[in-house]
Amino acid sequence: MSFINDKFMLKNDTAIELYEAVKDLPIIDYHCHISPKMIAENYKFKNATELFLGGDHYKWRQMRTNGVDEKYITGDAPDYEKWLAFAKTMPYLLGNPLYHWTHLELKRYFDIDEVLCEESAKRIWDKVNACLERDEFSTQGLIKRSGVEVICTTDAPYDTLEYHKALKDFEVKVIPAWRPDIYDIKPDFGERMDYFHENGCRLADHAVDRMDDETINALITLGREYAKRGWVWQLHIGALRNNNSRMLKKLGPDTGFDSINDFEIARGLSKILDTLDSEGALPKTILYCLNPKDNYVLGTMLGNFQGGVPGKIQFGSGWWFNDQRDGMVAQMRALANLGMLSRFVGMLTDSRSFVSYTRHEYFRRILCNLIGEWVEDGEYPRDMDTLKKIARDICYFNAKNYFDFC
Repeated sequence: MSFINDKFMLKNDTAIELYEAVKDLPIIDYHCHISPKMIAENYKFKNATELFLGGDHYKWRQMRTNGVDEKYITGDAPDYEKWLAFAKTMPYLLGNPLYHWTHLELKRYFDIDEVLCEESAKRIWDKVNACLERDEFSTQGLIKRSGVEVICTTDAPYDTLEYHKALKDFEVKVIPAWRPDIYDIKPDFGERMDYFHENGCRLADHAVDRMDDETINALITLGREYAKRGWVWQLHIGALRNNNSRMLKKLGPDTGFDSINDFEIARGLSKILDTLDSEGALPKTILYCLNPKDNYVLGTMLGNFQGGVPGKIQFGSGWWFNDQRDGMVAQMRALANLGMLSRFVGMLTDSRSFVSYTRHEYFRRILCNLIGEWVEDGEYPRDMDTLKKIARDICYFNAKNYFDFC
């Protein structure tokens, strides 16, 4: 039997039936880091290394952990040698989500059932590369093959948005998302927001790496602007970035040297939300925490400011280092315990990879299995009509109704 089979991660009959109800739903990827330029130019990848390893610091971290020299990761080694180094690393990733993600990507896009390892590396390399020569494996082809309906990229305030404009006729909506530096608010940000809005933007995103007075005041200022425009904002809270100064100098940021921070967030976050709520200026809000110690902080904070819109304040999906089975289950259990899982807007890729849409499948399987466990344990009736509606809503319809770009 194939490693990635129909029952993958589905451990009971209820989970299997629920997954059948959600597996073919479209994808609304409301936060990612893929390149709009590559989409607009319908870029074709030259080989498996560029597709699977290019810009993917999740994989780079584990290759380093396995003792791979940097020249085979971000250096100038030939592409096949980099691929081989990755293939040699793969068998050691027991329990790591990269093992599942990679094999889901090989199966869904390239119909490869083989386990990636040193022995299979050349065969898989050749098969992937042969596929990449075909037009349906271009960036636009991969997006369409994935069943994607909407993509929100992550864009700097002074981006021209020329590539989004060039994609107006593409059958998948590719929409900008505003991502400013909250510590460098410029006088013309209002004009820039209007420009983004005219070009389809309905969502802002912020990295919140500390919770001091400067951060609080900046977010309150920006939140007022988003409320005026009817935008959703996302607060990604709790990263400790660029820990390795030597490698930062050598490679720059976003190369795999970030980790989880442990600062306190509750009082500052409460002040931000309360100030905006008191002014009638609280936008729809999605809160993510990188430190799982804060799951219950966010899970309880949500309930303080709900109302008017189903699930107005959201607890975002397991983010970054929590973007794995245990992290996603912990986030959903906290949300279910303290709020309303049924109103959750679900998964996003948060990825730079054009084959990472299988993470939506991964999430859907984990969600269905979690619900199935509750049902099989007698904690919720086996009312399949209601259960299927809840699962379908979390996987697609809640996001479709929550965001204004659908």
